[in-house]
Amino acid sequence: MQNGHNHNHGDGGAGYREGSISLSGAVAMGTGVMIGAGIFALTGQIAELAGSLFPLSFIVGAIVTAFSAYSYIKMSNAWPSSGGIAMILQKAYGPGSIAAAASLLMAFSMVINESLVARTFATYALRPFNLEGDPLFVPLLGVGLIVFAYLVNVSGNRSVSFFSLLMSGLKIGGIALFAIAALVAAGFGGAALGEDAGQVGAIDFVASAALSILAFKGFTTITNSGGEIVDPHRNVGRTIMISIAICVVVYLLVAVAVGSSLSIEEIIAARDYSLAAAAEPALGQYGFYFTIALAIVATSSGVIASVFAVSRMLTMLTEMNMIPHSHFGMSGSLRRHLLVYTVVGSGALTVLFDLSRIASLGAFFYLVMDMMVHWGVLRNLRHEIEAKAWILLTALGLDAVVLAAFTAIKYQTDPSVVYYAALGISSVFIFERFYLSVLRDKPKADNS
Repeated sequence: MQNGHNHNHGDGGAGYREGSISLSGAVAMGTGVMIGAGIFALTGQIAELAGSLFPLSFIVGAIVTAFSAYSYIKMSNAWPSSGGIAMILQKAYGPGSIAAAASLLMAFSMVINESLVARTFATYALRPFNLEGDPLFVPLLGVGLIVFAYLVNVSGNRSVSFFSLLMSGLKIGGIALFAIAALVAAGFGGAALGEDAGQVGAIDFVASAALSILAFKGFTTITNSGGEIVDPHRNVGRTIMISIAICVVVYLLVAVAVGSSLSIEEIIAARDYSLAAAAEPALGQYGFYFTIALAIVATSSGVIASVFAVSRMLTMLTEMNMIPHSHFGMSGSLRRHLLVYTVVGSGALTVLFDLSRIASLGAFFYLVMDMMVHWGVLRNLRHEIEAKAWILLTALGLDAVVLAAFTAIKYQTDPSVVYYAALGISSVFIFERFYLSVLRDKPKADNS
């Protein structure tokens, strides 16, 4: 039973149903979001920082993520809710500007993630035509995918769930198959994995973990659907840990396969489509096209699941009165409007930024939000949910170390992205402070 702790605040036209997602469905959804983004877009960028140690970066990312997941699991077990992170933050900080701003950071990091995956989709889809760097077609195709994701989402909850299940089965099976075949063809070791790791700096390696963590952050979509998972008090935590475990295995297989087939220089040169580049020497033309098809399936299903999750979260924030809402003359439910805003936001990012900048922005936003979750739980809720302080402190410390290293490296190589991130994060806090203290409580005609 839910013992009255269900925070579904109306459903904003979203059609929430308790117990509508099975354990396997939730694992499929979690792994679907994680694998869609991480592996295709990030392998090359991680290798750029971590050199021949890049497969280990995924292990470090998984360890940090496992510690991070503790706060979310404890909170979801206590209060399964379809607001997930917004609910956690509101309980930890009260309904003020800190909770609202951190929730918005989460939503924005998911929107950033959508544009990352959309651009990755475009890069792989254009690879057979040698247009993967085209300044016109890449954003155009990326925006096309985001619009398609909107249309699937408007057609209802069931189609998203069914589509995610089908796709994540294809995806995980296909990626594992690619990795094993490439490993067998290339022979273990050799290429990048045989290169000397001596010149990889410790800070670079730790910074690479910030991107590896992005490859796992899909687990947070599971907490956002907590209220709908069957027997959530038991299954939310299990789903998260199973999803992280599946992803570690898949990512390691892929990293070793890519590293056996290409040198570090080749991986960096092809960093936006490194899996496709690794498939060709190992598996020939068929392998190349198979990988492209796989990337298209994985990224498109990832965007569909992510658009679904973000619009749900924004709907909840609007219903909790934590963010302003205007219809701009649109008809239909609140959730449908927020779907439109989500799609417009991720579409704009897809046009404006390249892959490595989008990934960096996502890492900054996500790590700051994640640290705020741990701090809030540690300070205000740990006794209530019986969470162990040392685990929360470890999660907080690991995030802080990774964030510091990542900031330092980015500041050397691409300082403007650090400024964009700082500007974005501080704007969110200033805006929420202003909205909640000045605008929200002004009497006004009700337009919700």
